[in-house]
Amino acid sequence: MLAIKLKRIGKKHQPSFRVIVSEKRSRLQGRYIDDLGWLNPLTKEFKINKELALRWIKQGAQPTESVHNLLVRVGVLSGPKKAVHKKRKSVVAEAKEAAENKENPEEK
Repeated sequence: MLAIKLKRIGKKHQPSFRVIVSEKRSRLQGRYIDDLGWLNPLTKEFKINKELALRWIKQGAQPTESVHNLLVRVGVLSGPKKAVHKKRKSVVAEAKEAAENKENPEEK
């Protein structure tokens, strides 16, 4: 299965990314099929070739969550952005839920 993902390039502490199309399970620093654009997270600049991205998506390439959000910003995809960094429940909330489940086991 093909994936559209970010490939890190650049020096230490100066990240820069390439938006590439490659096999889902291939090495990140290995070969890739096509280069769709770039992203600089320090300056928040990016450029993506919309026509190429749309062509690869039509052929079945699945974007990662971060790339999906970029494609939504560019206008290639429509719909809501995906949550990339999901927040965990706090330890206190987990403890409360565990205590409630012990008190009321028949509710499940």
